[in-house]
Amino acid sequence: LSRLAELAESTRRAGVPVELTVGPVPEVPDTVGTAAYRIVQESLSNVIRHAPGARTSVAVSDGDGALSLEVLNDPPATPPAPAPPGGHGLHGMRERVRLLGGSLETGPRDGGGYRVAARLPLAGE
Repeated sequence: LSRLAELAESTRRAGVPVELTVGPVPEVPDTVGTAAYRIVQESLSNVIRHAPGARTSVAVSDGDGALSLEVLNDPPATPPAPAPPGGHGLHGMRERVRLLGGSLETGPRDGGGYRVAARLPLAGE
């Protein structure tokens, strides 16, 4: 989780305005931290690919014994270039979440844009 700021900055350099909010979180097991990082990384990569220039927010918080992540993006600022078919981003996110016993919601937002929300149980859950 400590590297999320670097990830957000890298995404900004790619032309996507990102707001990152990380609330107070308890000690996070390495497996949960790595999964959270990879989910945010893939979400931001998808914004760069499919919604160039879209205003994006990333929120990470603790609640009810789980780490919660939410990545929201607005519609693209410019039309995206055609993306090659066959990506495994969402499938990879689902698999990471499944292995931790968490939950994942993905899909279009009302009014355009996209939402990725994950809940990753912390140790002992």
